[in-house]
Amino acid sequence: MHVVVVGCGRVGSGLAITLESEGHTVAVIDKQARAFRRLPEDFAGRKVVGIGFDRERLKAAGIEGAGALAAVTNGDNSNIVVARVAREEFGVEQVVARIYDSRRAAIYERLGIPTVKTVEWATERVLRRILPDAHAVEWVDPSAKVCMVERSIPSHWGGRRLIDLELEGVSRLVAVARLGEAALPDPKQVAQEGDVVWVAVAGDRMDAFEEHLTGVADTGGHH
Repeated sequence: MHVVVVGCGRVGSGLAITLESEGHTVAVIDKQARAFRRLPEDFAGRKVVGIGFDRERLKAAGIEGAGALAAVTNGDNSNIVVARVAREEFGVEQVVARIYDSRRAAIYERLGIPTVKTVEWATERVLRRILPDAHAVEWVDPSAKVCMVERSIPSHWGGRRLIDLELEGVSRLVAVARLGEAALPDPKQVAQEGDVVWVAVAGDRMDAFEEHLTGVADTGGHH
């Protein structure tokens, strides 16, 4: 997949390096050419100098063929503008914006722009949002028998009950976040694309859960 990273600070450069090491093509945009010094000499991606929300700079970075964009500059407003341009004008499916002001993050979530607040920022969290198939684990108990995972709901689950994510002896739904607000699940709650769920999974049954999540949802899997 081709990914555009806007902002080549410590987070942006680290993100670009990680994405490239995982086999993705990457383009990095920054208004300062010297920012690219953070990238290694053997970095094969594009380096585009300019303002991240400039349409021509985005096109030069390959936005028209991109599957994901991460806006990680030091400015909230710039990041949101970049994210909205990528989503609304270029149709990029996976978009995430870094936000410093946590009070505004929920507002942007309601606009359909996933955000990551500075207090919880980590490269791994951004990767999870622009590469939702990555198998990230939030927590593992000392015996390694139970894991807590965070997953984005695939589009084919839309209209199904969230409780159907549960499988006997495999998984138990813990919480769901919608439009930036988390809550305990309601047994009758229907999944929507964009929902984020936290699920407790048996440590030795992770593959079964992932297959259930990514395959065609069925009924009767809940308790």
